[in-house]
Amino acid sequence: MASSKLPILMYHNIHPESGEGLTCSMANFEAHCKLLVSEGYKTYHFSETAAISELPAKKNCIITFDDGYVNQLNYAVPLLRKYKLKATFFIPLAYLGKADTWNTGNLPIMTAAQLRTLPSDTIELAYHSFQHKKYDELSFQEVSEDTQKCLKLAEEENLNFTNVVAYPYGKFPRKNPEQAIFFKQLEDAGIKNGLRIGNRIESFPFKNPFQINRIDVKGEWTLAKFKRKLKFGKWF
Repeated sequence: MASSKLPILMYHNIHPESGEGLTCSMANFEAHCKLLVSEGYKTYHFSETAAISELPAKKNCIITFDDGYVNQLNYAVPLLRKYKLKATFFIPLAYLGKADTWNTGNLPIMTAAQLRTLPSDTIELAYHSFQHKKYDELSFQEVSEDTQKCLKLAEEENLNFTNVVAYPYGKFPRKNPEQAIFFKQLEDAGIKNGLRIGNRIESFPFKNPFQINRIDVKGEWTLAKFKRKLKFGKWF
């Protein structure tokens, strides 16, 4: 079976006016959406990729957002709906209705009630750990407890989560046997995929389902640079 290119884009904040670093302006994000549509990219949820063995379109893409910020609800969702694109929101469940203490400390994160309002045909929810801590700094027991807290709270709050996790900071154990044990823990808990950063173009079917690469989109990129990254990843 031939593999297909599947660039996976990673966003964080959407700002109504300006953008730099982890923050992308609405204007730039809309330009990205327009480009994806104009160039014929088909977007997917991870729940969809789990059900297929090959990608049907010539150009394919997954859009992801980390941290579950309210600004994603206010600014990203309307644009995704406008351009009929899909995205996966990775949520750090301990912080529902709170702020991102690991970043600015003042950006509000969606509540469970807000997450339940997201249109499921556009937005897929998935895990960004419970405590938003670096997995490579946690003990195996702490990883297990963190994962179980995610699963429990999602069920208690009646939130439909796909069993995929984006590693906070892109961090996970890099050496064996620790890495193999970590991946086995996630798999045993029912997690199907784990996402790093990597900044490389991913391929599908996923060769390493717990080391899926994403492209870290920066707010200061020109549209031309975004287009190059979408096509080539970290090589440009």
